[in-house]
Amino acid sequence: MKKLFDDLSYKVSRETTRLYSTSFSLGIMALSPKLRNPIYAIYGYVRLADEIVDSFHAYDKQKLLSRYKQETFQALEDGISLNPILQSFQETVHKYKIDHSLIHQFLKSMEMDLQKIDYNSDLYKEYIVGSAEVVGLMCLHIFTEGNPKEFERLKSYAMILGSAFQKVNFLRDMKDDYQILGRCYFPNVDISYFDNTVKAHIEKEIEEEFQIALQGIKKLPSSSRFGVYLAFRYYTSLFRKIKRTSANEMINRRIRISNGKKLSVMMSSYFQYKTSFL
Repeated sequence: MKKLFDDLSYKVSRETTRLYSTSFSLGIMALSPKLRNPIYAIYGYVRLADEIVDSFHAYDKQKLLSRYKQETFQALEDGISLNPILQSFQETVHKYKIDHSLIHQFLKSMEMDLQKIDYNSDLYKEYIVGSAEVVGLMCLHIFTEGNPKEFERLKSYAMILGSAFQKVNFLRDMKDDYQILGRCYFPNVDISYFDNTVKAHIEKEIEEEFQIALQGIKKLPSSSRFGVYLAFRYYTSLFRKIKRTSANEMINRRIRISNGKKLSVMMSSYFQYKTSFL
């Protein structure tokens, strides 16, 4: 029965999410049950592309990413894939009518990671749109359950939240991005001269985006509002820790929050959500 294969495919995406991200896994569990599998499918898809460009150093990354792109659109055309990650993803794209241009933009940013790029403001914005903002829009298609009017109303907020999350990721991963992958995404920033003044400027951008994004979270349907708010709280908790860390430390160690802290955030978030959102 094909249903068994579909169930297996979503299970693979779910386990991929749980293995790679405790934070997002807990956030997804706070969504309405009907939204969880499609969000797992989105995460599993983008995670696999990230792994190609970030981790498979002993292989031809360009060849693997090109193959992944080809197999993605073949799966969308055929309506099936033998790759469980792609199977759950194509099912989700078709069900929620996710615009294929978002997938193209995402893959373009992944291709940018295979090049040595000195990022200026335009390239920085282009990368963030493709790597994060469009992923937020894919999720928004699911949260609004195919309602185009609601999607348009919330679109700008989803993009800003994706941008803020990605910029926090850039700061969190600065050590590995620079020392292992040879990347620095921030425009016109030389890591050799990365200091607290530069760091503070980036943090100010993120703070402003978080403030706007929170207003959008409050406008989400009840089926997704708490799950997205929980992810927001995880990231703002990580962001506060980053702000307390000096620029010199940032380029010498990866900033993390413990699983115990994540559970604490989850519990406090529920009470804040109940008092502030309802």
